[in-house]
Amino acid sequence: MSKVTDSLPHLDESCFKVPQHSLFASQQVSSHPPRILMLYGSLRERSYSKLLTLEAARLLEAMGAEVKVFNPLDLPQPDSVPDTHPKVKELRDLAAWSEGMVWCSPERHGAMTGIMKSQIDWIPLSVGAVRPTQGKTLAVMEVSGGSQSFNAVNQMRILGRWMRMITIPNQSSVAKAFLEFEEDGRMKPSAYYDRVVDVMEELVKFTLMTRDISSYLVDRYSERKESAVDLSKRVNQKTL
Repeated sequence: MSKVTDSLPHLDESCFKVPQHSLFASQQVSSHPPRILMLYGSLRERSYSKLLTLEAARLLEAMGAEVKVFNPLDLPQPDSVPDTHPKVKELRDLAAWSEGMVWCSPERHGAMTGIMKSQIDWIPLSVGAVRPTQGKTLAVMEVSGGSQSFNAVNQMRILGRWMRMITIPNQSSVAKAFLEFEEDGRMKPSAYYDRVVDVMEELVKFTLMTRDISSYLVDRYSERKESAVDLSKRVNQKTL
């Protein structure tokens, strides 16, 4: 064992890697626009979470991103149909396509909506050896009918962490959303609007910064160790 790790007897030195600044340099720098998937959590005809999502989508496009907005209408409840269902496949394909996401939910009964949670629940933690969300960026937003609250965005942050996403520090919470949009669906000028601009700007920056090095950022000692054990078992298995 080396001098660096001789005081750490439980450490598997063969799987231990010291983080190095030089390893953040990507072999290839992507030149395509950042790919952002947007999810919203309401099926109402005049859905303020949808209106806020569409406003944010316009900002992202103005910042050079390629944006796709998923419509949750007709998405079945999780596990009620096979994952070959067209809406489920559409959502999963978009999740795999994306480099970052925006989740926007109304706050209902002090929480995100079931519509929002169902979409996230349909995105699996793994598909074969691929994790559809690991290392991708995430911005969270919410709308509420009353005073400003952060319950929904806080819950979505927990989900983002569980999905191993890079959730950006900034977020948006629009209170009394029914007062913040014109009849044509466009958001009125306000401090709330300015915050949405801030959040989308930060999301694009984080996506550009991390998308080419996400595999290094999420490379974990425990998983390297587990993989090494599995490889050893496979290589050294007895011939029947």
